[in-house]
Amino acid sequence: MLTTIKRVILAPLTAALMILSAGAIAEYPEKAISYVIPFGPGGESDITARHQQPFFKKKFGKDLVISYKPGGGGAVGWAQLNKMPGDGYNIMGVNLPHIIVKPLQKDVGFKTDDLALIHMFHYTPDAVVVNIDSQFKTLQDLIDHAKKNPGKVTFSGSGKGTANHLAQVTFDKLAGTKTTYVAFKGTGASVTALLGNQVMGQWGYTSVGAKHSDKVRLLAVAMEQRHPRFPDVPTFKELGFDIVSGAYRGIAVPNSTPEDIRVKLSSLIDQINADAAFKQKMENDGFALVNVDYKGMKAFMEEKRKGYAAAAKEAGVIK
Repeated sequence: MLTTIKRVILAPLTAALMILSAGAIAEYPEKAISYVIPFGPGGESDITARHQQPFFKKKFGKDLVISYKPGGGGAVGWAQLNKMPGDGYNIMGVNLPHIIVKPLQKDVGFKTDDLALIHMFHYTPDAVVVNIDSQFKTLQDLIDHAKKNPGKVTFSGSGKGTANHLAQVTFDKLAGTKTTYVAFKGTGASVTALLGNQVMGQWGYTSVGAKHSDKVRLLAVAMEQRHPRFPDVPTFKELGFDIVSGAYRGIAVPNSTPEDIRVKLSSLIDQINADAAFKQKMENDGFALVNVDYKGMKAFMEEKRKGYAAAAKEAGVIK
């Protein structure tokens, strides 16, 4: 009898709580969201967040308040993510392959599985970049020269174990070449080395071609299809090399964040990506949009883990 009475009393209360919860999600976000970039200002993660900012405000009426927590190539920020409140008002940028490769190299204060990833919204495709007056007019020109001169074709790139470095290692293996990768601290320094003729080419990104269109030429891009910004540049796949890679960017939340908030946040980012004006802005800057939502994240990460771990081992950055 008492059990029946408890059920009668609790049933309306449970229903009321469910309605309140649903209402709270429907109204989310109710205030500004703190958006932490685990790098310094001015990089592509920051540029992306700055592009998202006005669209978020326009669509949802709330601000994305951007701040920075640089250090350790992102590791300092990611190691602190789960110490933040999981109330839906704290989000942090994440990058691939960084969040996969770094924990495999050493103890950096976090494991890949520690991060609650909710959305991957774009990537900057890897690309072989040369100066506008380079002797290499096509990727085949470069391959032919590299085969005749093992180790003498030099590429700048943004650090060891980065998307650029792993792409170079993969390409050498597939093309049967031996090239030399010169790691610089960031894309900016890598571009400076290219423009100053310190190297013969760069393993850079499509964004380099967009920013320096009057100074460089792209020989190939690591995409499934040609980039809209560079319709005359072939993909590696077109040229017979199965390479689709780059620096992927997305958002993670503290792992105490409720599931319904994670799903809602993922939906908000998806709506921004679907905006034609936002898409045009991103493509003009050399980015390529992807839409890996919260529900699709597990399968996406499993696939990327295998590829990046194998390439990092081949590159000698992990054992």
